Amino acid sequence: MANLTEEVVRRGVTAPLGLRPTPRWARIYRSRGVWRDQTPVSDLRRWRRRTPDAVAITAHRAEHGVRHLTYREYAAYVERFAGALHELGVRRGDVVAIQLPNWWQVSTLILACARIGAVTVPITTSIRPRELERMLAMLGAAVCVTVDRWLGFDHSAALAEIAPRLPHLRHRVVLGDHVQDGEVDFVRHFEDVPWEQWHGISLDDPGEDPDQVSLVTFTSGTTGSPKAVLHTFNTFHAGCSPIAIEDELGPDDRLFTPHPLTHGWGVKFGVLLPLLAGARSVVMDTWEPDTALRLLVSSGATALVATPAFLSELTSVARQRCERLPTVRRIVTGAVPVPPEVITEVGEWFRVVPQTAWGMSEVIGGTRTRITDPVDWPTRSDGCPRADLEIDLRGDGEITPERPARLYVRGASVCLATVNRDTGATVVLAEHDHGWYDTGDIVVPDGRDGIRLVGRTGDRIGGLAMIPVLDVEQALRRHPAVREVALVGYPDPHGGELACAVVVPDAPVTLADLRHHLATLQMTEWYRPSRLEILPALPRNTMGKVEKDRLRRWLRDGTALDQCPPG
Repeated sequence: MANLTEEVVRRGVTAPLGLRPTPRWARIYRSRGVWRDQTPVSDLRRWRRRTPDAVAITAHRAEHGVRHLTYREYAAYVERFAGALHELGVRRGDVVAIQLPNWWQVSTLILACARIGAVTVPITTSIRPRELERMLAMLGAAVCVTVDRWLGFDHSAALAEIAPRLPHLRHRVVLGDHVQDGEVDFVRHFEDVPWEQWHGISLDDPGEDPDQVSLVTFTSGTTGSPKAVLHTFNTFHAGCSPIAIEDELGPDDRLFTPHPLTHGWGVKFGVLLPLLAGARSVVMDTWEPDTALRLLVSSGATALVATPAFLSELTSVARQRCERLPTVRRIVTGAVPVPPEVITEVGEWFRVVPQTAWGMSEVIGGTRTRITDPVDWPTRSDGCPRADLEIDLRGDGEITPERPARLYVRGASVCLATVNRDTGATVVLAEHDHGWYDTGDIVVPDGRDGIRLVGRTGDRIGGLAMIPVLDVEQALRRHPAVREVALVGYPDPHGGELACAVVVPDAPVTLADLRHHLATLQMTEWYRPSRLEILPALPRNTMGKVEKDRLRRWLRDGTALDQCPPG
C-alpha cells in the first residue's frame, strides 16, 4: 500500500479540483431554474432569520442521548467552525476530509467548509487505513477530521500512522476523549474558542461560488475500483430541489435517515435537503432498529429515507412492538435492488407505500416512483427521472428482459467528473459523448416512462447473452431456506463464466434444491446457478450494498473472504 501511495504522490495524481462546469451548461441549467447563484450557506442564513428557534438537527448518540440544535445555534457554530478552519490555514480550494460518525458536527463542518470555499471530502467510518491513505493522497487533503475511537477501531492512531506518507496533510483533528500530542483537539479548537469574534467569518459576508468543486464523494467500489466523484453545490441542489418541490417540504417536516452523513445519500437527505426546506434533520450515530423506531416517533418524523435492509429490520421490530409511525407520510428506499417483499411488508404495516428510487454517487437526482403510481408499482419499477435528468437506454436491437439496455444519463444533478482513486484517470463528463454518463447499470423500460434495474455491468454474468442477476436473486429469495443471496460470476474451465449462488440460509439447502426451485418457476435453464456457497452473512458496506467484488475475488482466487479487502 505504501508504495502505491508514494507513486500517487510522486506523480502528482490529484483530482482536478479547479474544474468548473462549461458556460453553456451553466446557462442552460440556470435558465431551467435547477441551478442558482447561492450555496447552502444562503439557506442557513435564510432560516436563521425566519425561524431561529426552530430545531434544525436532532442527533441521537448512543452514549450521550439526543442533542437538539436550533437554526440560530447551527448558524453560530458554522461561523465558529469556519473561523477555526481559517486559523488552521484552510483557504478557498483547500481539501478538508471528514471521517466522523453521525454527529451534529458533520453537518456544521460541511457548512463551515462551504462558507470559506474549502472542498469537503466526507468519508465513512467504515473506511480503513489502506483505503483512507489512497483517498487523502489522491486529493492532497490539508486537514483530516476524525474520531478518536469508534466501534472498536482506533481511527486517530490509524491516521497518525499514515500521516508521514501524506506530505500535503497539515493537521490531524481528533474529536473524542483521547487526543494525543501532534493532534488538534476538536472540542477545544472548534467548539470552545469564539473564533467568529476574531476572524469575522460571518454568514453575511459575500463570496459564495456554487459552481466550484465543493464536495468530493467516493463510490462504494462494490463492483469495481472506487472513484472520486466531483460535485458542486449546484449539482447537489439540482438533486434536492425537485424533491423539496414535489414533496412540498417545509419547516414543519422532519427527515430521518440512518445512513452516514459522510456518504452521498446522507449529505443529500440528512444535510442539504432539510436545510433547503428549513426542515429538521433527524439522525443517529449507531443503527439499532428499536432505538430508531423510538426516535422516529419521538421526533415526529414525517419522512423516512433508508435502504431495504434498514426498512426490513425496522418493520420487524415495529411488528413485535405493535408500533406504527403516526407522523410519517413519505418513505423512500433504493440505492440497492429493492426486494418486492420489503415494499409489501412496509406498506402493509406502516400504511405508507414506499417509493423506490435509483441514484448513485455520480447522479444526485436519479429516478423515483410517483405517489400517483399504482400501489404495487414500486415492486416493479425503480421510477422515472426527475425534472433535471435525461435518460438514454442503449442496446443492440429491441430492448427486452433477455436483452436489456445500458443506462446513460445527463443532467444538472450529474457530477462534473470522476477520478479513479488508484490511477488518477480522470473523466470530465462535458468532454465525452455530449455530456452523457455511462452509469454501468443495466435496465429495461418499466412501461410508465421509467426504468427497472436488471443488474450492473460489474455484476454481469455470461457472454453475449446475460443472466438477469436481479431477477434470479429475487426468485432465489422466495425459496423458504434462503434468507439472503448474491449471484456472482466465476470462471468456467473453458474461459467463460458461470453463476454461483452465495447464500445465507435459514435452513439446510443444496444446489439441487435451488435449481429445482427455479425450474418450478419456469426460469431459463442457463440462468440457474451451477455452484452454491454458504456464508453466515454477506459482506456489505454502510449503504447495505453487497460487496460483490470481494465475493468475486473469493470465488476466483480461493482467498479467504476476510483477506479480500473492499476495493
